[in-house]
Amino acid sequence: MLTKFQNRSEAGRILAERLTTYAGRSDVLVLALPRGGVPVAFEIAQALAAPLDVFIVRKLGVPGHEELAMGALAEGEELVLNDDVVVALDLPSHVIHAAAVRERRELQRRERAYRGDRPVPRIRDRVVILVDDGIATGATMRAAIESIQRQEPARLIVAVPTASPRTADEFHSLVDEFICEITPEPFYAVGVWYEDFSQTTDEVVRDLLDRAAIETRAAS
Repeated sequence: MLTKFQNRSEAGRILAERLTTYAGRSDVLVLALPRGGVPVAFEIAQALAAPLDVFIVRKLGVPGHEELAMGALAEGEELVLNDDVVVALDLPSHVIHAAAVRERRELQRRERAYRGDRPVPRIRDRVVILVDDGIATGATMRAAIESIQRQEPARLIVAVPTASPRTADEFHSLVDEFICEITPEPFYAVGVWYEDFSQTTDEVVRDLLDRAAIETRAAS
């Protein structure tokens, strides 16, 4: 039987052991999908002595069934639709547009709340390690990948503690390197594979980003 992660921090330390080839490099940037990806990514950034920032993505939930993603919106205005869901439910364009407008407001709020006056990090020609606490359907991660790839990183690595086997197979072909510690079957949900999967608050996200920024400045 697969062992669960104690919490997101432990999951990050485990993933960091598989990323040691990127330690100490000046061209590496660790990006986290908030909120749950930030504690995972913080441990990776610490272990690699790399800068940490967020890459904000908002899921577009089906009205009345918000846990079901009809798509996602990423920084840079990248909108990715889950065509299977859109077609199966015959979702009209005005429903998708309304959800995108609503989530764009929340995305912008989170940008201000998490990043403050820090500039958006440069992605072009850098090795980007994109981190979340797990991947279920993959809608939000796909939106992030497409948006980041448009900014021409030198290399894009996705690192997550857990994903469904089907999703993991798909993501291997989407990025330069896909690192996933466990791919349980049946998968159920990301939170099943953590002993502690309590919500990561905005305050925790800001604290970890501030700590990472201070250490990055001290090391430069």
